[in-house]
Amino acid sequence: MQMLTRTINQSKIMIVIGMMILIGQRIAQMINHKSVTPIGQMVPGILAILLVCMLSLKIKELLPNLKFPAFAWATLIALILSMPFMPTAKIFLQYTNNVNFLATTTPILAFAGISVGNKIDQLKKISWKLVIISIAVFIGTYFGSALVAQMILKMQGII
Repeated sequence: MQMLTRTINQSKIMIVIGMMILIGQRIAQMINHKSVTPIGQMVPGILAILLVCMLSLKIKELLPNLKFPAFAWATLIALILSMPFMPTAKIFLQYTNNVNFLATTTPILAFAGISVGNKIDQLKKISWKLVIISIAVFIGTYFGSALVAQMILKMQGII
């Protein structure tokens, strides 16, 4: 019963997020003066994304001892669904290509802010250690991305 209640609550949140994404899509199109994609074409892509999110949350619940975050599950599921040799790739990409992923960041950042705001006391306990870890992560991410870009551009003969 508790799992059903949790699933219903997660579904409600996903519906709200889906609506926020649609609103973000429309605002981004109006600001950028790009050709307007009809909402009807965006909805299947957003539903596919939300379905991947729900599936990742359920996998995380079913495997609580596995220290793998739901976000990582969502990334892995989407990667598998979109691989060229998968039968799902064509239709999954057809629908999700209608979604501007930059506009999806609004609800993600809003929920991240709420999450951090709820744990402010825990962040105070970490104090200066968080700054050092953040700097290390940013530097590592930057140089890691630069290294991957360098290798791929070299392999393609662009540089």
